[in-house]
Amino acid sequence: MSDSLVILLHGVGSSGADIAGLVPALAPALPSTKFVSPDGPGRFNAGHQWFCITGVTTENRPARVAAARPSFDAILSDLIGREGFAGRLDRVALVGFSQGSIMALDALASGRWPVAGVVAFSGRLASPEPLEPAKGSKLLLVHGTEDHMMPVAEAANAEAKFSGLGVATTSFIQPGLGHSVSAEGAAEASKFLSRLFS
Repeated sequence: MSDSLVILLHGVGSSGADIAGLVPALAPALPSTKFVSPDGPGRFNAGHQWFCITGVTTENRPARVAAARPSFDAILSDLIGREGFAGRLDRVALVGFSQGSIMALDALASGRWPVAGVVAFSGRLASPEPLEPAKGSKLLLVHGTEDHMMPVAEAANAEAKFSGLGVATTSFIQPGLGHSVSAEGAAEASKFLSRLFS
C-alpha cells in the first residue's frame, strides 16, 4: 500500500508516458510512493495539452488557465480517488514541467488543491487573481538560466508571489540549462519530495 502519491503533469505536445520518464530519477528516495502521469485533456500535434496555446498571449493566458480548471480538476479528482488519497491531500504532491507546471502552480495558487507540495520545472505563475494558496503546502521551483521558452525570471516572480502569500518556497536555478529537466534538477526534486513525505 502506497503512503504517498505523486502526480506528474506533462508539457504541451507531450504525454503522461513521456513525463513518466522522470520516475526512475525520483522513485529511489520514495519507496512507498505511487507515481501517476495522466494525459492532458486536449490534443496538440501528436501529444496532449492542458489548455489551448493557439493564439495565447500574456493577457489572455490567465483566462485560459481558469477555463482549464474543470477538466484538470476532474482528472485529478478521479486519480486521487482511485488511488485512495481523497481525504489525504497532505500525502499528495504535484510535479509539473512547462505547461504542466503552470497547471500545478495554479492548483496551488487558487487554493483548490491544498496538497503537501508542488515541484514546478520550467514553470510560470499564470493564474488569475486573487491568489489564495493553502499555507501548509510547500513549493520547489526548478529552472534553467538559458530557458528561452519560459524565462528564468518566471521562477523569481513565482517565488516572490508565493513567499509573499506565506507558502514555503525554494528555488533551484541551474546555470546554462535550457527548457528541460536535468539530472541535478531531478535530484533536487527527489530530495524535496522525500522531505515532504518523511
